[in-house]
Amino acid sequence: MNLRELVAALNDFASLSLAESWDNVGLLVEPSPPHTVNTLFLTNDLTEEVMEEAVQKKADLILSYHPPIFTPLKRVTWKTWKERLVVRALEHRIGIYSPHTAYDAIPHGVNNWLTKGLGACTSIPLHPSTAPSYPAEGTHRVEFCADNTEHLDTVLSKIKDIQEISCLTTLPARVEGEEQTRVSLNCSQKALLEVVALLSQNSLLYHKTEILLLQKPLLPHTGMGRLCTLSEPVSLSHIIERIKSHLKLPHIRLAVGMGKTLESPVKKAALCAGSGSSVLKGMEADLYLTGEMSHHDVLDAVANGISVILCEHSNTERGFLSELRDMLAIHLQNKINIIVSEKDRDPLQVA
Repeated sequence: MNLRELVAALNDFASLSLAESWDNVGLLVEPSPPHTVNTLFLTNDLTEEVMEEAVQKKADLILSYHPPIFTPLKRVTWKTWKERLVVRALEHRIGIYSPHTAYDAIPHGVNNWLTKGLGACTSIPLHPSTAPSYPAEGTHRVEFCADNTEHLDTVLSKIKDIQEISCLTTLPARVEGEEQTRVSLNCSQKALLEVVALLSQNSLLYHKTEILLLQKPLLPHTGMGRLCTLSEPVSLSHIIERIKSHLKLPHIRLAVGMGKTLESPVKKAALCAGSGSSVLKGMEADLYLTGEMSHHDVLDAVANGISVILCEHSNTERGFLSELRDMLAIHLQNKINIIVSEKDRDPLQVA
């Protein structure tokens, strides 16, 4: 499969527009074209050990959930491990693609997989994603009424000369018993300033003007984090065992909420794969589940009676790769070989 065709298919599987603005997603390393991909190699973190595994398994493209290139590289030498990853990738004609938070947001992504560790439940995004574009042209809608036809024609003529104006319509309207004309238009932020400046030249028009901010529609079941409502409340100790089983972990870290015990019931859980402090903060729930949180954010949660389960950052993500392999096999119509790294693992362990 051609690399560019594969990248297009991966972008179709999870739109990169769903990624957070601070993220660095997409094709990060591209061998010179043409480049054919026979083997796609999946990993959560691209370390040097994992790169060696990819080379040995003759991977043509590495899909690394976490972007190995995040901050800009000023040079590509053999001096640092991230620079060496790029060198090795190009020497062996291996591309590198990272979806990261795009996979966090999609309905069939990492956070959805993590909810399965709670048992039967329904879930909604904690921070819903918005559509990549507005429902109509422009970012603002301007509406006003006028009763002077001759003057209105002059105003409309000037409005039509403004760039980035769309959906200009006029309709008869009755305002306070008088026959008037209602004007509606969509415009960009830049054009809005010109429209307002024009209308402000006539105080009657200006005081009858309404400006609406057009919001991008929310996408169903899509966004950061999940608020999960369990079908049946279960004890905190029972939830712990479920999570350990799902993540295949011998242990987790636990902070019990103020006034709660291991036998306290859990009905609602807020979760976020990876580092969840900013996503979970302020959410009402019986339990927070994530990979890592700051010390003070844990203290805040506990003080509010919310228990916290921490599993280490990548342990809340890596298990998704097996599901991803199966979903991509279907999405790509089994046209390429897809393998999951055996060397990829969380860097932290209990000594």
